[in-house]
Amino acid sequence: MELRRRTFIGAGAAAAATLSAPMVMGQARPRVVVVGGGSGGATAARYLAQDSEGALDVTLIEPQRVYYTCYFSNLYIGGFQEMDALGHTYGKLASDFGVNVVHDWAVGVDNDARTVALASGGSVPYDRLVLSPGIDFVDGSVPGWDVTAQDAMPHAYKGGTQAVLLKAQIEAMPEGGTYCMVAPPNPFRCPPGPYERISMVAHLLTQINPTAKILIVDPKEKFSKQGLFEEGWNNHYAGMVERIGPDFGAANVSVNPDAMEVDIDGTVESVDVCNVIPAMKAGRICEMAGVTDGNWAPVRPENMQSRIDPNITVLGDASQQGDMPKSGFSANSQAKVAANAIRGELTGSRVFPARYSNTCWSLISTEDGVKVGAAYEPADDKISSVSSFISQTGEDAELRKQTYEESLGWYEGITTDMFG
Repeated sequence: MELRRRTFIGAGAAAAATLSAPMVMGQARPRVVVVGGGSGGATAARYLAQDSEGALDVTLIEPQRVYYTCYFSNLYIGGFQEMDALGHTYGKLASDFGVNVVHDWAVGVDNDARTVALASGGSVPYDRLVLSPGIDFVDGSVPGWDVTAQDAMPHAYKGGTQAVLLKAQIEAMPEGGTYCMVAPPNPFRCPPGPYERISMVAHLLTQINPTAKILIVDPKEKFSKQGLFEEGWNNHYAGMVERIGPDFGAANVSVNPDAMEVDIDGTVESVDVCNVIPAMKAGRICEMAGVTDGNWAPVRPENMQSRIDPNITVLGDASQQGDMPKSGFSANSQAKVAANAIRGELTGSRVFPARYSNTCWSLISTEDGVKVGAAYEPADDKISSVSSFISQTGEDAELRKQTYEESLGWYEGITTDMFG
């Protein structure tokens, strides 16, 4: 495919025009720019800088100085985590691993000149670009809702203040009130995430508002760990949770944030809290770089390299790669494969065969944890699952407790792996 010069957006355009063409390889350290400081981006930046032992010039562009993980934010809502414990900074990436950390918004990509424009003005040149921006939302996917309504009807599907807002709204519900979730269609970030959230909202409500009701409006016929969640809801929150699937109108839903109403195929429900999780797509910088199919960024299964621009790698939620779920564990696993491939290409170091893995843990109630996961390998046209596992219904309490404790160890391990 012939690449077209992308126009810059915002203040970086004028400054970018003064930059020279990309460097000739061998004249200086190869430059790798990583956009997005989450599970994929922070991991990639660390391993590119650490394992190249100074042979690569690695820059991480991330607007937030404190990054709050989206995973475990449900546990904050349920009262099992403090929000401060989910916040992480980038100081060690800079001091211990030599990553150039730039706290700014990436607002454009020029594929020909190989530069990333910054919101503050100017741009950053690259020889290889890694995009790991997470998700954005599909406009109009839930009629009546857009991002201007996120304060009235929070999505809480990006880490940080939205989770705080949603918890505050739940805590302020009237006695016997109704919390409603409009669940997303496939594919979306963290397939068990909405249903773990239902569990954590139910746990909170049993403590502070035990006569409250939970309504799930779900366009999908089935969902990840469905049997495990439904067993848990019956065991811990009997009579509190109701799910309406597509057979009963959930495929035709609109909302009215001003009136706090949900229209389910013509039946209007008044609710007290409405958690709208819209359809998702790759973070917008992927569109700016021209590497999406409209929603997601197709990548090569052996190295996460864009199928549209070979100088760009796309990680994590934003990528369209095959069988792996969109999760923090997946992004971290993909980042290590991609870092090894990029380092090998730019420095001539050894490249190992790609192997990927993922586990998604969910907490249903106190010390009642479940999990699902798999191992993956590249196939001809996608990343394919080669083995899998899942918790079983009817497991004893001690095993569920061990599964929950395993998730706590994973969180500590992955965030250390990301941020040092």
